[in-house]
Amino acid sequence: MRASAPPRLPAKIDPLVRAFLAAPGAAESALTRFGSPAHLVFPQVFAANLERLRTVLEHGPGYRICYAHKVNQSRAFVRTAERAAIAIDVASRAELAGAMAAGFDPARIEVTGPKGEAFLRDLIGSGVTVNIDNVWELRRIAELAGARANVPVLVRLSGFAATPVSRFGVPLCQVDEVFEVLTAERGRIAFRGFAFHIDSGEPGERLRAVETCLELTERAYSEGLSPGVLDIGGGFRQVFTEDADAFDAYVGALRESLLGRGEPMAWGGNTFGFHLDGGAVHGTPVFHKYANTVPADRMLADLLDAGLEAHGGRTFAQVAAENLLEVWLEPGKALVDHAGITLARVEFVKETADGSVLVNLDLSRDTVTPADQEVMVDPLLLPGSAHAQPDSGPVGVFLAGRLCLERDLITNHKVWLPHRPRPGDLIVFPNTAAYHMDLSAARASMHPLPAKLAVVHRPGGYEIGHDDEFDPGTLGRESVGPIWHGVQ
Repeated sequence: MRASAPPRLPAKIDPLVRAFLAAPGAAESALTRFGSPAHLVFPQVFAANLERLRTVLEHGPGYRICYAHKVNQSRAFVRTAERAAIAIDVASRAELAGAMAAGFDPARIEVTGPKGEAFLRDLIGSGVTVNIDNVWELRRIAELAGARANVPVLVRLSGFAATPVSRFGVPLCQVDEVFEVLTAERGRIAFRGFAFHIDSGEPGERLRAVETCLELTERAYSEGLSPGVLDIGGGFRQVFTEDADAFDAYVGALRESLLGRGEPMAWGGNTFGFHLDGGAVHGTPVFHKYANTVPADRMLADLLDAGLEAHGGRTFAQVAAENLLEVWLEPGKALVDHAGITLARVEFVKETADGSVLVNLDLSRDTVTPADQEVMVDPLLLPGSAHAQPDSGPVGVFLAGRLCLERDLITNHKVWLPHRPRPGDLIVFPNTAAYHMDLSAARASMHPLPAKLAVVHRPGGYEIGHDDEFDPGTLGRESVGPIWHGVQ
């Protein structure tokens, strides 16, 4: 009787990235040259993601795309965004300095997030647009501006109906105070419009925020203000999984294993946010966003095409165009989706007291995992240069990090690899560009952070170099650096 196939979490991988991984010796050569582990970013995938969003927007109202820098510290991505003539969203002094060094002029820079006194002082008179997080920021900008500057601002709102409470933005209950400051300080504050950010895949939440912002924009007109922007923020989802049914089947098997049925699939009693009660599994897992199958460009198109009841059923795009409102958005995850991978070497393989197979890698969990989420896509196994043929069939393993901490498990859920790894083999973590690479990365035990490398496809193969040396002006030229031949 044929054994059933093990549960899998197949990752969606961009064709350019998949071709790179399939190129003989390409990944191995990258680690040989630059060291292991390493983060690889693909600016051409970033550019393709941007083009898909632009295609959605080009037949609607005026728009501005601001790349959300915080999603990745890659200079190659920032330089690619600048070369593409879009804007950038920064959230710190360092990000602001990096954007300007990459060539962004102040008119194409927006500053978001909570901002302290020192940062606000830097922004006065700089010419960048300040996306206000709270009433204190708004009042303090007016005080700091004095007669020296007319600071362009957006006001981020929160507290929309049937939407979870957020720590960011001005609650709607304080909007009267916002209008009081805007009208009293119109000589010091140049009000550009309202903004919101909905970190949800629920279309209704975004639509309610749009309707509220349009209503308040009408009020702004009536009070003598002249906003010209409606900023819909970011939060557009990534598509991690290649097979939604396989994802659901894996989660089903995992839930069964938590109840003691079938093969154990969790390390150390981890329940991934579920809780067990009355012989059943309840709750919401910490990896719920990995099941999304709706791409960012479709989310954006659906929002622009949604009818607004308060405007006679006309679409959001139509209402924005009729009122000469520019639609701004701040995609981060959507622009770097599938534009980065992380490579690591297998250091050794061992079995624990309960028979679990541990594959120890030369990186730690915080290098590839944002905050406390469990990354629910399968890594790929590439044989090392000294290993020609696998010597076993599929095996379920847990991937362990290099820190001497019990919690440094890269996967707390069991993953099935095509064969038992050997020291020197490569493990590839797909789609790590959005937050995974940088958000939690630390230098624990004095381990250096992984190198970040930019990969560019050329007519004859691939060229790899340090991320901070990437020049987007070379994307259209023949390769003049090291490449792997024979890959078209």
